[in-house]
Amino acid sequence: MGDIGMAAFSVFFMQSPSFLAHQQALAEGPGRGRSNAHTLFGLSAIPSDNHIRAMLDGVPSDHFDGLFAGIVHSMDERGGLEAMRRLGGRVLIALDGSEHFCSRKVSCPQCSTRQRSDGQTEYFHTFLGATMVAPGHKTVLPLPPEFIRPQDGAAKQDCENRAAKRWLERVAPAYAGLRPVYLGDDLYANQPMCQAIRQAGGSFLLICKPASHKTLWEYLDGGDLDSLTETHGRGTAKRTYRYRWMNAVPIRDGKDALAVNWLDLEIVNPKGKVTQRFSFITDLPVDRDTVADLAACGRTRWKIENETFNVLKNQGYHLEHNFGHGKETLASVLVVLNLLAFALHTGCDLTEAAWQKARERFRARTRMFTHLATITTYLVFPSWSALMRTLTTGAPPPQPP
Repeated sequence: MGDIGMAAFSVFFMQSPSFLAHQQALAEGPGRGRSNAHTLFGLSAIPSDNHIRAMLDGVPSDHFDGLFAGIVHSMDERGGLEAMRRLGGRVLIALDGSEHFCSRKVSCPQCSTRQRSDGQTEYFHTFLGATMVAPGHKTVLPLPPEFIRPQDGAAKQDCENRAAKRWLERVAPAYAGLRPVYLGDDLYANQPMCQAIRQAGGSFLLICKPASHKTLWEYLDGGDLDSLTETHGRGTAKRTYRYRWMNAVPIRDGKDALAVNWLDLEIVNPKGKVTQRFSFITDLPVDRDTVADLAACGRTRWKIENETFNVLKNQGYHLEHNFGHGKETLASVLVVLNLLAFALHTGCDLTEAAWQKARERFRARTRMFTHLATITTYLVFPSWSALMRTLTTGAPPPQPP
C-alpha cells in the first residue's frame, strides 16, 4: 500500500498534468531496470494508474493529517516558521472554502448538488482549506483540509461553517502550540465559531461587516472610539491609514453575548478618497501599539485565495483537473495529496538550501518544474541531492553501468 500512496503523491509532487502519462514516464525509466520512481520516491514496484485509483478509493481523507503536522513541526525546529510569525510570535491560519470539482455527468455519494436554471442537477466537491500565512511574506503553507460533503444522519447539505467547526475539532489541536490566530471572512464572525476557535486553543481575527452585525454596530454608534492616523509613502504612492477601535463590544444581542474587540481601517489616497475599508473582530487586545499590526494581519486572509487556491488551480498543481473521481473518497484523497505536495514544496522553499538555489535559478515555480520533468525523463538520479545539483549546475549525474 505504501507504493500506491507514494506513486499517487509523486504525480502531484512533480506537478504532472496527467496521471497516466506520469505513471508511464516512471515505468519507462532509462536506468536499465531502475527509474526515478525507485531512486527518488522509494517505490519497490510501479503500480498502474487504474490500480492506484482503485486502492485509494475508500482511504479516509484524514489519513494524511499527521504528515502535514510533521512538515510544520520539522520546519519549526529548523527555524523555517520564524519569518511567518507575527503578533508576538504567533502564526496566522486563514480559513476559506474552495470548489475543486464540478460536473453534470460524473458523481459519487460524496458529491454536493445544486439545481441550475435549466433544471439540470450539477454535482460538485468543495473543501474547507486552511493555510498558514503572513503579511509581507509570499510563502504560504497549506494544512490538512476538511471536505464539505453529505454527513451521516444530516437532512441538510453540508456547509462551510460546519466544516470549519469539524476542522477546529479534528485538526487544530495539533497546531495549538504555535499559538495560532485564525483569519476568516464575515461568515466566521459569529459567536459559536469564535467560541470554537478559542476552545481549540487559538485566537480569532475575523472580518466583520455592518450588515450582518447590527447589534455590534449599534453599540459602536453610541460609543467613544479610539483612533490613530498614520501616513506612509510619497507622491502618488502616498497613503493615509485611519484606524479606529473599541474593546469589549458584544458580538450579538443577548445577555450571553461574547465580548469582542473591534477595529476598523480606512485607506485614503492622495486625493482624499477612501479606497479601501476593513473591519475586524478579535479576542486579542487592541490599542495604539497593536492596531496597525492587527489590521495588517487581518487583511492577510486574502492570501488563502490569491496564493493558495489560485496557485493550486492555475500554477501547476491542476487542482480542478479530474485525476480520478471514484465512488467513495478517491476525489478527496487526491486533493489531500496535492495539498501535501504543495506543503512539502513550501517546506523546501523555507528550509532546504539546495532547493532554494534551484528556485533562485529558475525564479518561477512552473519553470523549475518544467525543467525537473524534462531531465527526469532522460536521466536517472540516485538521490534528490543529485537532482538538485543538476538543476542548479546543469551537470548530469553519473549513470548506472
